[in-house]
Amino acid sequence: MKARQKRIALILGGLATLGVAAALVLNALNSNIALYVTPSEVAEGKAPKEKAFRVGGMVKEGSIRRDNLTVHFVVTDTAKDIPVAYTGILPDLFKEGKGAVVQGKLGSDGLFTATEVLAKHDENYMPPAAQHAVDQAQKAQKSLKP
Repeated sequence: MKARQKRIALILGGLATLGVAAALVLNALNSNIALYVTPSEVAEGKAPKEKAFRVGGMVKEGSIRRDNLTVHFVVTDTAKDIPVAYTGILPDLFKEGKGAVVQGKLGSDGLFTATEVLAKHDENYMPPAAQHAVDQAQKAQKSLKP
């Protein structure tokens, strides 16, 4: 085999290896993707079957009910409601009337069994330590003005 043929074979082998690696990475990423749907889309049957996905909306007022370690609540987009069951520790920001995103699977009975609950906060949220620092800076600035 000539030197030129060896280089071509080496380049083709490298490209084939790179292609296989890229295919494996894309397959792994595709299997971990969780689609985001609204409660109205779930009610219309647009949610994936037998696959994990995310439902986002507001936690309906008066819907939180605790049953031992399982928490039952309703996620709504004001048009449609989705009942959710979650076993685990809820985030601190999780409250009735606030936004939440739940990830899990929809059962044949219409109950969404969540594996993860994410509480959404508004754009005005600031960690307490940062809020205290901002408040102190504003007070100091006001005291400097005549």
